[in-house]
Amino acid sequence: MDSEQLREEAHKMVDFIADYYKTIENFPVLSQVQPGYLGKLLPDSAPDHPEPLQHVLNDIQEKILPGVTHWQSPNYFAYFPSNSSIAGFLGEMLSAGLNIVGFSWITSPAATELETIVLDWLAKALNLPDDFYSTGQGGGVIQGTASEAVLVVLVAARDKILRRVGRSALNKLVTYASDQTHSALQKACQIGGLNPELCRLLKTDSSTNYALSPDVLSEAISSDITSGLIPFFLCATVGTTSSTALDPLPALGRIAKINNIWFHVDAAYAGSAGICPEYRHHIDGVEEADSFNMNAHKWFLTNFDCSLLWVKDRSALIQSLSTNPEFLKNKASQENMVIDYKDWQIPLGRRFRSLKLWMVLRLYGLEGLRSYIRNHIDLAAYFEELVAQDARFKIVVPRTFSLVCFRVLPPPNSEDHGNKLNHDLLDSVNATGNVFITHTVLSGQYILRLAVGAPLTEKRHVKGAWQILQDKATALLGSL
Repeated sequence: MDSEQLREEAHKMVDFIADYYKTIENFPVLSQVQPGYLGKLLPDSAPDHPEPLQHVLNDIQEKILPGVTHWQSPNYFAYFPSNSSIAGFLGEMLSAGLNIVGFSWITSPAATELETIVLDWLAKALNLPDDFYSTGQGGGVIQGTASEAVLVVLVAARDKILRRVGRSALNKLVTYASDQTHSALQKACQIGGLNPELCRLLKTDSSTNYALSPDVLSEAISSDITSGLIPFFLCATVGTTSSTALDPLPALGRIAKINNIWFHVDAAYAGSAGICPEYRHHIDGVEEADSFNMNAHKWFLTNFDCSLLWVKDRSALIQSLSTNPEFLKNKASQENMVIDYKDWQIPLGRRFRSLKLWMVLRLYGLEGLRSYIRNHIDLAAYFEELVAQDARFKIVVPRTFSLVCFRVLPPPNSEDHGNKLNHDLLDSVNATGNVFITHTVLSGQYILRLAVGAPLTEKRHVKGAWQILQDKATALLGSL
């Protein structure tokens, strides 16, 4: 493809994407197709000869988009958001166009150095401790997801403790977190070869709004030490998936420090709010952490994937993850003049992801990003008010950011405490195709979650979602 062909075909693709966003509200938010639908629509082998791009775009419109759940729809309120933006899209386009594989500095110096710079920019915007800056012993790196972030720091923590106590102690290492912690931690333990029975997911309840209790943690650590086990890793969460619970970082950090435990803070969703001064206190205590993670691709207008990880001691990562085969050796690396991010992650290859984050920061500015986050929190507060005004519903946990957890109250004689009723309400709402929400379970109760975070969401979309919820609840309660 020459430059003129690129120009022509790329214009068609940009037009297609622009039209998609222009009409995105016309699609069912949650895909309505059945499993196996696409195999019936596409041929059973690849074409022998080239086809025009327009034919492919026609198939995307007719066959692919019906099978897409539209995460960027203004009526998408499920899980947590996965933000897209023009700035992020343009950065992604440029990254794809350059198509460098930046595993070491020499493979594209700008890719490494820009990543270092923008991670330092964001460390400053979040008011992170100096130890997390690249100018010291630590620094930041872009991972694909928070799952990768927790895996690399868990492996670093594992190897650090084993260098001290001997590798034969692997089956004695204990990991701690709350039972609200993302399942990525359990997967990391599995991959890291740790004893799955020693991944302690400590029970939380409504008395702490589902945050990890320092007393419960201390008791578990003391018990394990008495039993001859070795506590080595603690994962705290700022904004859990179920309910955005906030683990008490200062107290947990002190416990970790006393017991020589690696302290990781997962703020994948809520970390973005830390750039707003009025929400920064939610990550107070991060100065006690050994590592800190947030996902720019969740709530920071940066297209997936872009998960930001900072560590205080980059040598811990490098000692665990570095390989140095002959074909990768070069003067800059051998003389320790540069960062080679291949040694901070699981794979060797890596994309030029810092481009899109850099473009988001420049084209929006920190004030633009703060306004964006505040708007979503205001919209969630508006939805919370609507729910509170209807006596048939209940807010289950206090709202902190832009997630509202609520449920419809069952009749007094309900045997399952309204779990089936709320399950049926969720299915009924999502079946309309006009809105998509998800659920969780807290203290045995089936809870509905509405997370505001799509870039195009306005007050009218929140109001519309509430109207659908009310209508469907009326129908279900009337049939009981």
